[in-house]
Amino acid sequence: MVVNPAKVIDLDGLREIVDGALAAAGWPEPLWFETTPEDPGRGQTEEAVAAGVDVVFACGGDGTVMSCVSGLVGTDVALAVLPQGTGNLLAANLGLSTDLAAGLEVAIERGRRRLDVGAVDGRYFTVMAGMGFDAQMLDATSETTKARIGWPAYVMGAARHLRDRPMRVSVRIDDRPPLRRRARSVLVANVGRLQGGIRLLADAEPDDGWLDVAVLTPRTLRHWAAMGWALMSRRGSVPRMEVFRGRRVEIVSNRPQPRELDGDLIEPGRRLKVEIRPRALWLCVPQPQEAPDLADDASAVGERGEELIEEARRE
Repeated sequence: MVVNPAKVIDLDGLREIVDGALAAAGWPEPLWFETTPEDPGRGQTEEAVAAGVDVVFACGGDGTVMSCVSGLVGTDVALAVLPQGTGNLLAANLGLSTDLAAGLEVAIERGRRRLDVGAVDGRYFTVMAGMGFDAQMLDATSETTKARIGWPAYVMGAARHLRDRPMRVSVRIDDRPPLRRRARSVLVANVGRLQGGIRLLADAEPDDGWLDVAVLTPRTLRHWAAMGWALMSRRGSVPRMEVFRGRRVEIVSNRPQPRELDGDLIEPGRRLKVEIRPRALWLCVPQPQEAPDLADDASAVGERGEELIEEARRE
């Protein structure tokens, strides 16, 4: 268990629930690690892997999950997500429950899925990386407001930067000629959903071996409104947004820009270089539902049909 204590109200209560649930399932007593501001989870995860664990539970927000991912990439140890933050982007994209009991049950059932991850300067993400407006929005959103009202706090942060000037960027995807745009934001995504369940990239899948790139170029409030309506209504193409796919993406801006990975700010810079690491992470997911036995159903229908025919004859 890798826990962010800042995200958990009752840490002792959490330990009691988790230890009891795992013991009831016949699992050994888990190792417990707490994150710190200096190490938000990667070091603790690497220590757990070295100790020989089979599963690492990431209990915290998106930053905790991302840090645990960086410690698990390329290993056979699975990640189980127990969301405690306000974004929970990986959980939202893969349909994982935010309920503690359900999260524990998913890991115990041993459903597994291999995911791609994106790599940025030795760090890894599962959802998306971005430069520009998206990172400005995160920077303008206070932790207090997020804790009080949840994901709508990001809308308030976004409103503060709608009129900011665009950046001049060059976007190079694989070995293709670079694209030059005046953009507000460039997102490199492994999955397609944003905060609030908004589907930005309809074709993005976490295990398809591709990165999906969205270049956003709104210039006026009307452009922003049209883009927002298209995304929320899910009708047709999104104005002022271009979408591309690749395995390597390099974004270079004319001036330093705020940058983010999986909803966590990283140091600003003029460059964001992303590569895909296919099938590099095991994730605990719900077991697929068993399909009904059609032969049994057909037999039951046949038997009932014969009964009805016999009843009709008697009548």
